[in-house]
Amino acid sequence: MLVGREDEQKRLKSLLETDKSEFVAVYGRRRIGKTFLIRESFGYNFAFEHTGLRKGGTKKQLKAFRDKMAKCGYRDCPNLNDWADAFSRLGELLERKPSGKKVVFLDECPWLDTARSGFLDELDHFWNDWCTMRKDIVLVICGSAASWIVDKVIDNYGGLHNRLTRQIYLRPFSLHECEELVHAKGIVFNRRQILECYMIMGGVPYYWDLLDKGLGLAQNIDSLFFRKKGELSEEYDHLYSSLFRHPAPFLKVISALGKRRYGLTREEIIKVAKIPSSGNLTKVLAALVQCDFIRAYTIPGKGSRDSIYQLVDNFTIFHQRFMGDDANRMENFWASAENSQPVRIWCGLAFERVALQHESQIKRKLGISGVVTRTYGWRHVAEDGDANGAQVDLVLDRNDRIVNICEVKYRRGEEQFVISDEEGRNLVNKREAYIRDTGTASAVHLTMITVNGVKHNAAWNDIQSEVTLDDLFKE
Repeated sequence: MLVGREDEQKRLKSLLETDKSEFVAVYGRRRIGKTFLIRESFGYNFAFEHTGLRKGGTKKQLKAFRDKMAKCGYRDCPNLNDWADAFSRLGELLERKPSGKKVVFLDECPWLDTARSGFLDELDHFWNDWCTMRKDIVLVICGSAASWIVDKVIDNYGGLHNRLTRQIYLRPFSLHECEELVHAKGIVFNRRQILECYMIMGGVPYYWDLLDKGLGLAQNIDSLFFRKKGELSEEYDHLYSSLFRHPAPFLKVISALGKRRYGLTREEIIKVAKIPSSGNLTKVLAALVQCDFIRAYTIPGKGSRDSIYQLVDNFTIFHQRFMGDDANRMENFWASAENSQPVRIWCGLAFERVALQHESQIKRKLGISGVVTRTYGWRHVAEDGDANGAQVDLVLDRNDRIVNICEVKYRRGEEQFVISDEEGRNLVNKREAYIRDTGTASAVHLTMITVNGVKHNAAWNDIQSEVTLDDLFKE
């Protein structure tokens, strides 16, 4: 059963109603549900569907392509010499199909595009020279290697430039969508447990679909991550190797960012990761941003060269924190460690990341969904004679001349968060440092993001607005 993705389903189904041929690219990270979405949206009714071989040269790819055409009705299809031949034969197969829109689904296109195969040029020719001369083709391409889709198709400056009629990037599920998925599977988790599961898995539907409704949260995490040959015990390596053909530079950047909670500038990444400054690094950073593994932001008064890159992928952060050391790989690790000090520290950081991933829900609670807003992080570096430094992961700089400095605090248990006198002074000092550093003329509001709300004591009087976990679960 397909949960969520209502907008994406509507956009795909609408392609069957147009009076022209359509060319759509669907892309996103591994396990995000691209293939399932496409199949469900079109009712598994394809004139031709084919998936590239993960490991296979051009000859193997062409043979598999020819074999699939035979299964789809072109039984006398001869052996294919090259991709020009393959797409020519595909045209012949489609001409044999009944009238009406015919959906062609090419899954994992990056795997079809082997070295010096000419696949991309012939895909270009097939669309421009054949499909666009008709009104009845829906060509859907898909791939986990988001960088390939972006570089080779979306940002292509050759024959495919501006040829896509639709592009759909599948983002991770929100808390609301994960809650829907949990309920659909008959899993009994409360919102706190769903939140903690989200801190670990992020919003990747496939990971959530692996949960066993007969197990508690800690048991599920141990079974999936820490049990020998658990379904997600080796997912980290598969994730990056499936997304990127040459994952080494990506993993170096990810490893460097994992060591710095607040992120690094490009120059800092070069030093920490020990990689050269080049155009390739620019592409690596852009691809990681596109895949939602990292975010990039600039502080007011700084240029794009001073952008800060911050690791925000929940699954990656969890793996780095708890699975990189073999000493942690005992099968009941999470059940025994979930109340430990390292886990409590991680929970605080992970909740900050979840808040970043639910910016739209925060804006809705603040009543500013329709207000143009610039979102960024901010940090104040302490200088001689100055107070302590300060860091804010989420600043909402609004066009209505109000800035929300969002302070994210996580506490286990059902009680409200209590702002101590010291924490209250720190919040006020943080606001003053922000005003001083940025020179803003806007009103600066302090916004608390907590699980159960904030106790209304004396320190609470300095807070202008609150967001709770229930607010983050809104659709």
